[in-house]
Amino acid sequence: MAATQKDELCVWAERMPEKPALIFPQSGREESFASLDAGADRLAQALIGLGLEAGAMIAVLLENRSEIFTIAWAARRAGLYYAMLNTHLRPREIAYLIEDSGARLLITSSTLLADVPGEIRKRLPIILVDGSAAARDLSLAALIAPYAARTSLPERPIGREFLYSSGTSGLPKGIRHPLLPADQRGIKQPAEHAIDALAQFEPDGIYLSPAPLYHAAPHVYSLIALARGMSVVVLEKFAPEAVLAAIERYRVTHSQFVPTMFIRLLALPADVRARYDLSSLRRAIHAAAPCPVHVKEKMIAWWGPILVEYYAGSERVGTTVIESAEWLTHKGSVGRAVVGEIHILDEDGNDLPPGEVGGIWFANVPRFSYHNAPEKTAASFNDRGYATYGDLGHLDEEGYLYLSDRRSDLILSGGSNVYPAEIESVLLEHPLIADAGAVGVPDDDFGEVVLAVVQPVAAPESIGLTPEAVIDFCRVRMASLKCPRIVMFTDKLPRTPTGKLLRRELREKYRSEMAPAAGF
Repeated sequence: MAATQKDELCVWAERMPEKPALIFPQSGREESFASLDAGADRLAQALIGLGLEAGAMIAVLLENRSEIFTIAWAARRAGLYYAMLNTHLRPREIAYLIEDSGARLLITSSTLLADVPGEIRKRLPIILVDGSAAARDLSLAALIAPYAARTSLPERPIGREFLYSSGTSGLPKGIRHPLLPADQRGIKQPAEHAIDALAQFEPDGIYLSPAPLYHAAPHVYSLIALARGMSVVVLEKFAPEAVLAAIERYRVTHSQFVPTMFIRLLALPADVRARYDLSSLRRAIHAAAPCPVHVKEKMIAWWGPILVEYYAGSERVGTTVIESAEWLTHKGSVGRAVVGEIHILDEDGNDLPPGEVGGIWFANVPRFSYHNAPEKTAASFNDRGYATYGDLGHLDEEGYLYLSDRRSDLILSGGSNVYPAEIESVLLEHPLIADAGAVGVPDDDFGEVVLAVVQPVAAPESIGLTPEAVIDFCRVRMASLKCPRIVMFTDKLPRTPTGKLLRRELREKYRSEMAPAAGF
């Protein structure tokens, strides 16, 4: 790259070219900083050579593989947005996101190409990162072959990721942040300072990413770890024992998890958990969903006080953080604000006192926009300029935030607010329950009552688990209004690959199934 255009990857490639930038233990693939830098440089030139102007959009549909990072750094250098698409989407959903984002081309793998609808394949240039390209398609290797690394690029703004919300409460929403001017290349931005303060990345560290890289946090944190000169270890697929093995083998210092991963790690037999040396781990970051108190207590007892939790979103309108020592004296909290100022507001926009549940809003934060959804953007801000992720919660007297639920998941029973996350946390305390979800279903007397969907650790009849036993378990731990009136067993709950429970799917499924019999 030209001297005026050096980014962090370029700097580290010059300082320590042979250091592993990327390690994929499940496939044995590794890539050095020099190789990643050169690949990104060549791809940036190729994308510009295809006629993509600054600010243009490309779409990326890839499994966890090293080409994701090549594309990310190339897009930054070429001044492009790149939309990361969920690899579990069906063809109709892929078509929607490609059309919604306005992508000019798609980069995918030969495996995932089968999920791309025919009309998209006919209309859009396709670049395959592996295998033989079809007549109309390009292979990544062939695309970059004419270009040499370290060639001057035209001065363009700094490209960036274009991430979609998980769609837990409806269609995914694209989140657009403005591109930064070229003279900001290599300069830390406010969001990066916040992540650095939270993660405490250092060049001697090793970062483990066990989650899908199309998801916001794993993607952005992995890129920032590389920008700090750290090697990044990536699991192609999450597997509990593979996490422990990677921490021991590579002496991992930092990693990031979601609560579902903690639950699966804790479910490993005691002798398996004790088999691995995890002493290198300094920071175990977690977010994405509320962590049940008993799960976090067990994780801290196992790993030590190295867990650090944050609450934020891809919209970047506010962030809270809490360290293990703080959490042990404020159990269930997601911390105090480090970006923005928290306000808990009622339905009329009035501030609520500590202890009262309301909408969580952040003041003094930058604006953002949802792509092609001005009404959703407007709904995320109030007349005072505060912004919200759409969640409910309360503050204590010390300013610690406690999450309740998303407003769209709230259950209104007998005139009272019932929060599914609280019920699910209690259900997960049951030793025979592996996973659980709670939703509201219509009721003539109460308006709504709680329906619990439970995934047992084994076939319920083989372990003696009955709906009545689940209800009785809840009744000694919660007010009767919060307790499930109906319990359904399932083999698996609908969750995103990043662990978020899709309560919307539960509501649709069970309301539909029960309607004929219950008169709903």
